[in-house]
Amino acid sequence: MPDYHIHTLPNGIRVLHKQVTHTKIAHCGFILDIGSRDENPEQQGLAHFWEHMAFKGTTKRKSFHILNRLETVGGELNAYTTKEKLCFYASLLESHFEKAFDLLTDITFNSVFPKKEIEKERGVILEEMAMYLDTPEDAVIDEFDNVVFGSHPLGNNILGTKESVSSFTKPSFQAFIDQNLSTSALVFCSVSNWPFEKVLKLADKFLSEIPQIEKQRARQPFTNYQPNIITLEKPISQAHCVIGCPAYSLHDERRIAFFMLSNLLGGPGMNSRLNLAVREKHGLVYTIDANYATYIDTGLFGIYFGTEKKQLKRTTGLVLKELKKLREKPLGSLQLHTAKEQLMGQLAMAEESNMGLMMMMGKSILDQNKVDSLNEIFDQIKKIKASELTEIANEVLREENLSILNYVPVK
Repeated sequence: MPDYHIHTLPNGIRVLHKQVTHTKIAHCGFILDIGSRDENPEQQGLAHFWEHMAFKGTTKRKSFHILNRLETVGGELNAYTTKEKLCFYASLLESHFEKAFDLLTDITFNSVFPKKEIEKERGVILEEMAMYLDTPEDAVIDEFDNVVFGSHPLGNNILGTKESVSSFTKPSFQAFIDQNLSTSALVFCSVSNWPFEKVLKLADKFLSEIPQIEKQRARQPFTNYQPNIITLEKPISQAHCVIGCPAYSLHDERRIAFFMLSNLLGGPGMNSRLNLAVREKHGLVYTIDANYATYIDTGLFGIYFGTEKKQLKRTTGLVLKELKKLREKPLGSLQLHTAKEQLMGQLAMAEESNMGLMMMMGKSILDQNKVDSLNEIFDQIKKIKASELTEIANEVLREENLSILNYVPVK
């Protein structure tokens, strides 16, 4: 039996709630199944710009009132954009839950995109782009998306381009929302000590008048991956590198095993294979990690590190050597047991964050129409075999399947 409650309103909006009795803080938000991959070429960056503009005025409130509404009671209001999701969320004392629900509904559905505020926020986003370009460890990871996905929308930067961001007007936002917003493809999710019945009363109060909206939208699938090796000169002091390739989608049953493989290789633990082999043994890097992101039709695996330019070739060789070990040498029984225990412990600690739990639940409902419990995920992890990991490593992490993006200091 699931340890969460879900109810679908007549207009298609789903209300998802998990009661946690030992907290006084409520975390809640709207998660929309809309992201940067849903933008047309001329719309690049529009989902992220919409995220900014949601705080700049609605039919009921001006920007000042939006920003002060929760801050004055010690709460936090925020938002984020990914390739496939847009989220507006808040955290505050549960006694002010209704204020958060009201405000989040307002900014999600009633934004008016004032022309003056668009011009102001355009400047803010262009500054955000400049700041991001001054951070090569972030820029190289984002640009690696383009190396792998090319001209596909998944290859575009979430921030957009200077040209596209400079072109947006009020009708741009309205057209994008009209093209993509469906009430059945968004969810209001919350984690608090409130009983579900109390949350449903607020949902009826704030959401029942929203009309049902259904849009037929097909996302362009990603195909035709071609490995690529690119080296770019940048005005930086250190070399930065990402090595990776496409991986399993969030609907692939092998994704849990591959996630464990990625965690073993370069997860947050100090005992990850890459950290031990490259940092602890040779002292070549300060940071080295592996990351695996899933999308509805594909995934992306990447290893990031920064090192001295003269050590770039050697460090890359050590990384490829660790990948070769995973392909050729199955984990022993103790190694496999340790990898499982480490991953399960990390997942359990992650669930201690009620904000992260709220977001994970909402995303899971939109993507899979269910939320797997921690025990269900543990059961899947416990069934993973060493031979399965070796097979996956040989399928995904073949050296000829890898793309590499290097940023190197200008000579």
